[in-house]
Amino acid sequence: MRQTWRWFGPHDLTSIDDITQVGAQGVVSALHHIANGVVWSPEEIAKRHQEIQTRKDGSPSGLTWDVVESLPVSEDIKKQKNDWRQHIENYKVSMKNLADSGMEVICYNFMPVLDWTRTDLRWTVGNGASCMRFDIADFAAFDIHVLERPGAGADYTNAIADAAAERFAGMDDATKKQLARNVTMGLPGSTESMTLEDVRAHLAEYGAISRERLRANFVDFLEAVMPTAEDLGLRLCCHPDDPPFALLGLPRVMSTEEDYRYILGAVDSPANGMTLCSGSLGARPDNDLPGMMERLGDRVHFLHLRNVKRDTADVVGSFYESEHLGGDVDMVKLIAAIVREERRRRDAGRADHTIPMRPDHGQDILDDLNRRSQPGYPTIGRMKGLAELRGVMTAFEHAELGLAALAR
Repeated sequence: MRQTWRWFGPHDLTSIDDITQVGAQGVVSALHHIANGVVWSPEEIAKRHQEIQTRKDGSPSGLTWDVVESLPVSEDIKKQKNDWRQHIENYKVSMKNLADSGMEVICYNFMPVLDWTRTDLRWTVGNGASCMRFDIADFAAFDIHVLERPGAGADYTNAIADAAAERFAGMDDATKKQLARNVTMGLPGSTESMTLEDVRAHLAEYGAISRERLRANFVDFLEAVMPTAEDLGLRLCCHPDDPPFALLGLPRVMSTEEDYRYILGAVDSPANGMTLCSGSLGARPDNDLPGMMERLGDRVHFLHLRNVKRDTADVVGSFYESEHLGGDVDMVKLIAAIVREERRRRDAGRADHTIPMRPDHGQDILDDLNRRSQPGYPTIGRMKGLAELRGVMTAFEHAELGLAALAR
């Protein structure tokens, strides 16, 4: 695996100098300041390359921009409303500009309205560290009582709806506002967050869009952009839903292995691939992450390695982001499957035999607790996660001992 690190640009509290010291080989970044649907210009792309390649003192960092995360798919494209056709054309122009700059891998998602969703961005765990958490009762309290979505109560079990009512009754105005801010925060690093009115307007525009219709819209998008990706030598990889189940009465279409099989088969191209995010998919107990890597590995273009601890065995439930080796995902078994896939690719002569990976998220520990960085992206917590993952990787990649371990 090629070890990379997510960087949100010059305003990120983790600097390029810091990234060189944690031992990452490359950087994952995006032009977060550009609105969704707008073309990424060659000048803006070149500027980001230069920022990544340069340390504070002006010397070369030795880092490269390895993966684009994300080139967002606009809500207009997902809904096929308003300027969606122009947005697809703009997407293809941005792809060309990125390819011309040397990029090969583009990560994106197809989640409607809300991207990754958490109810608490700094939840305290037993040892005093903090992390992000999704609490289903808190989310139901937001949906039913804060957002006041018509018919929302029917989307939850009686037990969850009752717990949500009790939680809401105990909230003061400041707590209600903070919960709404947490839920509607948007993509990490994005300048675009939503008000409650924005969310309601999007829900109204989605209207009666079914899961089948959203899937069809996704296939239409891929059929439009994939020939361009193939011509440019790009690999596109869809990030899974986070969390991997329906929210706000809206369908989600990239939550399970079956979802990925459908999309990868509907537009069957080597350029159409998967971002395997072990934390997002791992929030569902019925997702077999090592098995997914074994079965879909030839189409995995990018890896997010993080872990979660689920409160229950329910498919729709609460979870928090745990230490990288300490959650419900068998990370050691998953890394073994990844290393086997890389060896299969190398033996087959594939140029993409080394898969880019980043240590996704992390708990705020030590001085992270004072830095108040982008939620989920602390410097020290991610460095700890990368060190743990690197240790497992190194063992499996050992010339003699690794082969024996992988054969078991």
